[in-house]
Amino acid sequence: MNQPNNTQKRDGSAIRPGPMGRGPRGGRMMPGEKPKSFRKTLSTFLTYLKPFRISLIIVLVFAIASATFTIIGPKLLGRATTRLYEGVVAKAMHIPGAAIDFDYIGKIALILAGLYFLSAVFNYIQGYIMSGIAMKITYAFRKEISEKIKRLPLKYFDTKTHGDILSRVTNDIDTISMTLTQNLSQIVTSITIIIGVLVMMLTISWLMTVVAVVVLPLSFILAKLVVNKSQKYFKQQQIYLGNVDGHVEEMYSSHIVVKAYNGEEKSIRQFDTLNEELYKAGWKSQFLSGMMMPIMFFVGNLAYVGISILGGYLAVRGTISVGDILAFIQYIRSFTMPITQMANIANVLQSTMAAAERVFEFLDEKEEVPDPSDVITLPQVAGNVSFRNVRFGYDPNKIIINSFSANILPGQKVAIVGPTGAGKTTIVKLLMRFYDINDGAITIDGIDIRQFKRADLRSMFGMVLQDTWLFNGTIRDNIRYGNLNATDDDVIAAAKMAYADHFIRTLPGSYNMELNEESTNISQGEKQLLTIARAFLANPKILILDEATSSVDTRTEVLIQKAMQELMRGRTSFVIAHRLSTIRDADVIFVMNNGDIVEQGNHQQLLKAKGFYASLYQSQFETTADTMTASPPEAAEQS
Repeated sequence: MNQPNNTQKRDGSAIRPGPMGRGPRGGRMMPGEKPKSFRKTLSTFLTYLKPFRISLIIVLVFAIASATFTIIGPKLLGRATTRLYEGVVAKAMHIPGAAIDFDYIGKIALILAGLYFLSAVFNYIQGYIMSGIAMKITYAFRKEISEKIKRLPLKYFDTKTHGDILSRVTNDIDTISMTLTQNLSQIVTSITIIIGVLVMMLTISWLMTVVAVVVLPLSFILAKLVVNKSQKYFKQQQIYLGNVDGHVEEMYSSHIVVKAYNGEEKSIRQFDTLNEELYKAGWKSQFLSGMMMPIMFFVGNLAYVGISILGGYLAVRGTISVGDILAFIQYIRSFTMPITQMANIANVLQSTMAAAERVFEFLDEKEEVPDPSDVITLPQVAGNVSFRNVRFGYDPNKIIINSFSANILPGQKVAIVGPTGAGKTTIVKLLMRFYDINDGAITIDGIDIRQFKRADLRSMFGMVLQDTWLFNGTIRDNIRYGNLNATDDDVIAAAKMAYADHFIRTLPGSYNMELNEESTNISQGEKQLLTIARAFLANPKILILDEATSSVDTRTEVLIQKAMQELMRGRTSFVIAHRLSTIRDADVIFVMNNGDIVEQGNHQQLLKAKGFYASLYQSQFETTADTMTASPPEAAEQS
C-alpha cells in the first residue's frame, strides 16, 4: 500500500522500519542471541529507566552498602580468629596470665551480626524497589504493545505469525523483566564485591593477592571455551523446542482430522524424531553448561592451594597472622563468585538487549495512516456506496483490483459473486478500510471513507463471516459483543431473530453457558447462529454477509434467510456468495473475475445475457440436478 509514513518513534524521529528479528517457530528468542545494534537498543532502553532514576540511585546505593558490609565481615572475623588463636597458643605455652579475650571476640561477633543483618536488610530493600521498577516497565511495555496492535495495519498481521507477535508480548518482555529484577542490582553488587575484595586482599598481603589474581585468566579462558561450545547447542535446543511445540500445537488443534485420516502413527513418528533431536541438543547444552561451576571450583581450588602454601610460609616467618590467612581464603571465595556471575550476566545482557530490540522494532513498525484532523461525521447514514476506479494490490507491484467502479443505492441488496480469488472479500476489506486503496476512491453518501474516523466508519457496518469468531465467555456476552450497551432483553430478542434462542435454551446454563477457548462445546452451525445474532444486535446501517449461512443446515438456512430479508430491509447489504441460488432475489449482482466487475444486473437479466454469470449458475444447477437424478450408486459416487 502506498501510504505516507506519518508514524514517529518515541524520540520524535521518523521511523525506519527494519527487518523483524524473528527467532525459530513461535518467535522465541534464542539464549545468547545478540542485538543487531547493542548501543542503539541500550540507549532506547535507558529512556524507559529515566523516570525511575531516583529509585535506581537508591537501589545502587543500597546494593553498594549491602556488598560493603559483606566485604568487611571476613576482615573482622579474621581479627577475632587471630585473637582466639593467640589466646589458645598462649595458654598452651603456659604463659602467665594467658587467657582468651572473649570480650573482644564477643564484640566482634555482635558487630558481624549487625553488619550481616544490615546487609540482608539493604539487599531486601533494593530487591523490593527493583521489583517495583521492573513491573512498572513491564506494564508500560505491554501497554504500549497493546495500543500499538490497535494502530497496526491489517497488512502487518498478514505477513507475521501470531506466535511471533505473542512472543514479543510474553517471552521478550519477561526476559527484560527478569534482567531488571535479578541482574541489574547484581551487576552493581558484583562490581562492588570485586573491587572491595581486591582492596581488602591487598591490605592483607600484596604477594598473596598476586597469586590469587594470576589464576584468573585461566578461569576466563576455560569459561569462554565452554560458553562458545555450549552456545551452539543452546541455539539448536531452542530451534528443536520450537519445532516440538509447533508440532504438538498443530496435532492438538487438528486432532479430529488426524484421527479421521488415521494419522496418529505418522504424528507420533514425527514427534519422536523432533524429540530425539531436542534430547540430543538439550543433553549436550546442559552437560557443557554444567561444566562451568566444576571448572570454576577447580581454578578456585588451585588458588586455595597456592594461597595456603604461601600463607603458611608467611605465617611461619611471622609476616602474616593466622586470622588474616582465614580472611584471605574467604575473600578468594568471594572474589571468584562475582567474576563468574559477571560472565553469566554479560551473556544475559546480550539476550536482554536482543529481546528489547525485538520489542522496540515492533513498537516502531509503520502504523495505519492517522485519521484526518478535520474528520467528517454523518448525523445519519443513508447507505449510498460508490466505488470509483478503485485499484488495489496487497503488494503495490501486483495489482489485483483493476479500475473497479460501482454505485450502490441506499437500501439495495448487492450480491458479489465470482470464482475463488476473484477479489470478492478484498472489496469488502477495502470498504471497511482494513486496507487503503492504491488509487481511486470509495465513498459513503458522497464522502470519501478516508475522511471518516476509522471507528466511525466501521460502526456503520455489521459483519457476519464464514469463519466464526467467538471468545471465551458466556453466550450472552458473545452476542452482546455486537452492542456492549445492549440489555439482556435486547440480547434475547436478537437471538430470536437469528433463530438461535431455541437451541440456546436447550444448553446447560442457557445464555449463561460458558464457551471454551476453541468454542468446541457447541457445533459449527450454532456458532454461526450466534454470530448472526450478534449482527442483529449491532443494528448497522450497512450489512456485510460473507457466506453467512454456509455452516448451517438447509432448514435453518431457510429460516435465517427470512430473518435476513427483514434485517436487510431499508439497509444497504453486501452479500458474498458461492451458492448462487441464495442471491437470486438480490437487487443487483456484481459478477467479478480477476479483480474486475465483468457483469452486473439482477438474476434474470444476467441469465438472459448468457455470459459469465449464466455459465457459473448453470454449472452449479447442472451439478445439483445430476446429483438429484442419478441412480443411488452414481449419487453415492458423486457425493
